[in-house]
Amino acid sequence: MKAVVLAAGKGTRLRPLTNDKPKGLVEVNGKPIVTHCFEQLAELGADEFVVVVGYRKEDIISHYDDEFEGIPITYAHQREQKGLAHALLTVEELINDDFMLMLGDNIFQANLEDVVRRQQEDRADAAFLTEEVPYEDASRFGVCATNSYGEITDVVEKPEDPPSNLVMTGFYTFTPAIFHACHLVQPSNRGEYEISEAIDLLIQSGRTIDAIRMDGWRIDVGYPEDRDEAEQRLGEEAKIVNSTAQ
Repeated sequence: MKAVVLAAGKGTRLRPLTNDKPKGLVEVNGKPIVTHCFEQLAELGADEFVVVVGYRKEDIISHYDDEFEGIPITYAHQREQKGLAHALLTVEELINDDFMLMLGDNIFQANLEDVVRRQQEDRADAAFLTEEVPYEDASRFGVCATNSYGEITDVVEKPEDPPSNLVMTGFYTFTPAIFHACHLVQPSNRGEYEISEAIDLLIQSGRTIDAIRMDGWRIDVGYPEDRDEAEQRLGEEAKIVNSTAQ
């Protein structure tokens, strides 16, 4: 299964860490964020990485070249950062089967394999990891409503009045049907083409969308303090692993 990594962003909120590099190359616990993504996607069975680049794309391309630990890398260029659905359309011609999508600014220690398994076993049109957050924080994310079977029934991007506190994280699996939906997406109030809107269009057309509750944690590295928190958590887990191995 191919794995798409979105790494085109400037990382404005991460300054000064991004003064001289793109967001995906900001190091967390001694490794660029994109390297963390590659390592996890490789464990999930990725046989090719498709990386969407934009801001300072040459830095990412020169850092990784055309492979990572034997897995080939193909690059797609997003010339303007107009949202995740817009970014996804840059890889449409490179994808012809089910694929994984990971946002290149997320650090996960969670049950990503459950999402991939659901996509493979049930042939869902999309599956993704969700997490519960405090209601007061839900309006920062794409918010989900689900039915009793765990299927997503509605997705709303950054709503003022969230219908739930269940939000999308940065890991998804899709069939190529998502591309048709992305073509139909209209700009949001933020002027972006939102992936949540594309997913909602799939739902309204009768497609099966599964939500997998997160077991573990993830950090969206949007600010310097997020990077610090991710480093602390990864460092603590490494200490636990080392102590049990001795």
